[in-house]
Amino acid sequence: MRSAVLDPGGTTTPPLARRIAALLLLALTSVTLLLVATPARAQGPVASATAACVADAATGCIVGTLRTAAGEPVVGAVVNVTGPTGELTATSDATGRWSVAVTEAGEYEVTLDVATIPAGETLRDPGNNPRTVAVGLGASQAALFPLGAPAGGGGGDTDDEPSDSPTTDTEGGAAVPETPGSTGSGVTAARVAQLTVNGLVFGTLLALASVGLSLIYGTTGLSNFAHGEQVSLGGILAYVGTQVVGLPLIPSAIIAVALGAATGWLQDAGLWKPLRRRGVGMIQQMIVTIGLSMAISYVFQFFFGAGPLRIVTDTPTSVSIGPVRITTTTLWSLAIAAIVLGGVAFFLLGTRAGRATRAVADNPALAAASGISVNGMIRIVWTLGAGLAALGGVLIGLYFGATSWYSGGALLLLMFAAVTLGGLGAAFGALAGSIVIGLVVELSSLWIPTDMRYASALVILILVLLVRPQGILGRATRVG
Repeated sequence: MRSAVLDPGGTTTPPLARRIAALLLLALTSVTLLLVATPARAQGPVASATAACVADAATGCIVGTLRTAAGEPVVGAVVNVTGPTGELTATSDATGRWSVAVTEAGEYEVTLDVATIPAGETLRDPGNNPRTVAVGLGASQAALFPLGAPAGGGGGDTDDEPSDSPTTDTEGGAAVPETPGSTGSGVTAARVAQLTVNGLVFGTLLALASVGLSLIYGTTGLSNFAHGEQVSLGGILAYVGTQVVGLPLIPSAIIAVALGAATGWLQDAGLWKPLRRRGVGMIQQMIVTIGLSMAISYVFQFFFGAGPLRIVTDTPTSVSIGPVRITTTTLWSLAIAAIVLGGVAFFLLGTRAGRATRAVADNPALAAASGISVNGMIRIVWTLGAGLAALGGVLIGLYFGATSWYSGGALLLLMFAAVTLGGLGAAFGALAGSIVIGLVVELSSLWIPTDMRYASALVILILVLLVRPQGILGRATRVG
């Protein structure tokens, strides 16, 4: 879906020229956001979600790697940490790694939830679960739980004990030694299958937020840098509903999505419509979204802290489908996302409001001359886009095991990459771009460190734009 934007003088900006300008602005503002957000992200990452813990003067890290007896990474295992900072939880990622950030030095009790490890696997030293580790600020300490047959000789495996002197590795924390039986690169058919499924799931959930971002860009021409906070809002509202108010998950999620959609309506009514009426340019509006993003994210941090917020505390049930292991919660999330995305497609193609939305995106002046309320359709798009982002925040929070004040901001560049890769302003292109980004992000961890996998998606974006600047489903436009 393409859009043409009218400036205050009534002239039309060529679509391709506007796309090039948007890409340049996106690159500059992305660098600014990364420079501003990086220290904050180091203080409070979502456990097992978007980034590994990085030790600094105010933060210590407890880290580890879980592998099966055959050396395969254990995905989705839950590790609970209790100590001076409170109760924290981490979930192992696709490489088997987990990390927890602590803000007070001292001794912490680390417990592996054995119900979350693969069926048939056992702890080599069950008496070492839970185990106690001493962590200092500015340092990382490994807590390892080797899996396999019980070790002989009575006593723990001394080669599994971490060193007291922390060293840094590619995860930014302690150098975590591999458990015996580790397989070097770990590139196996089973792991490729697991990461492919993870990529499809992540891409589908990412599409919920990306489609809303694309619709807003298509109808208004605005690159909304505060869209990531709409994702964070959905996850935080679901957390408040389940853990603070005490509601069941489903009512909490419905309320979170409804409130998220309402904030989109209020934003357009109270901010964006007045700015459009005053003829404020796209660059100025985009700068407003950057300021709005920073303000909202730090409001979230002030009220909810920098630590992970678990929407549900129960350990999800896992099922095995061939070599792939997936939780029932993820399966339900995937089904919900697919149904909602199908509903959005029907709205755009099969309803009068959807056709009017596409008309406004293609040519707002002609749509207005045809009797379509341009401001009314933009209001619907803002409401729909914010609701989709909130739903994405809830489902992504369930998928990663926790949400946080910055969970949406950490995904913002991936959302922009998906929208640009699929074609600026093309809703179905955002879906295709999200799937590609999800697969690249997950599969790239086969060869590069996990904390660099998001960068690999942006590299793919650059390469595709060099070959096809209009994106996957965008249409080339001749200028001049």
